[in-house]
Amino acid sequence: MLEIHAVESHYGRIPALKGIDLRVNSGELVALVGANGAGKTTLLRALSGVQRVSAGRVMFRGEDITRASSERRVRLGIVQVPEGRLVFGPLSVEDNLRLGGYTRGRAESEESLERVYGMFPALRQRRRQPAGTLSGGQQQMLAMGRAMMARPQLMLLDEPSMGLAPKLVEDIFAHIRALKAAGTTIFLVDQNARAALSVAERGYVIETGRIVLSGTGPELLQDEQVKAAYLGF
Repeated sequence: MLEIHAVESHYGRIPALKGIDLRVNSGELVALVGANGAGKTTLLRALSGVQRVSAGRVMFRGEDITRASSERRVRLGIVQVPEGRLVFGPLSVEDNLRLGGYTRGRAESEESLERVYGMFPALRQRRRQPAGTLSGGQQQMLAMGRAMMARPQLMLLDEPSMGLAPKLVEDIFAHIRALKAAGTTIFLVDQNARAALSVAERGYVIETGRIVLSGTGPELLQDEQVKAAYLGF
């Protein structure tokens, strides 16, 4: 579904991505792990069209989208759940969700809304509540539900466990597994390497803008370098 070939990106003259190569197959859950500042969020922003790619190619379902706008990518089926949730605090939960479905017709949006409420019953209960009054875990559910409203073929999940208590992290990753089981292809970025690699079929490790390791989720969990750097062993 997604192929990235020798992708580079810069902030001014500072290189953030240095020749990234990776792929995400249809139906897969692929994780990208790495330390703060390694380039994880920059790569997701480059995939969603927010960050400019200075070299290389991004291919989605066989189409070169390297220069495509963010809106074009959403319409093609690439939707990002941003780091920090970024919900619209003064708006109600339901209004936040409906904004996520702006590229879809009314009938599709209503169907998607019911699907979101089916996966996240807590959001239905709070649908009239201002999004800014939700807990951190509920806001993460809302951000994921908002992405679901666009009916993504590829969901880009950026640090979904950030700032959450361990029990809430478990809940969020259970929802991620459910999304995968429902057929959504997922590219997951998270500093919680153990949780991310535990749900991933394949994974990549990024350091200072370069991919340094790749393998199946279980292989990377057992890799001595990954254990030492990210799992606290």
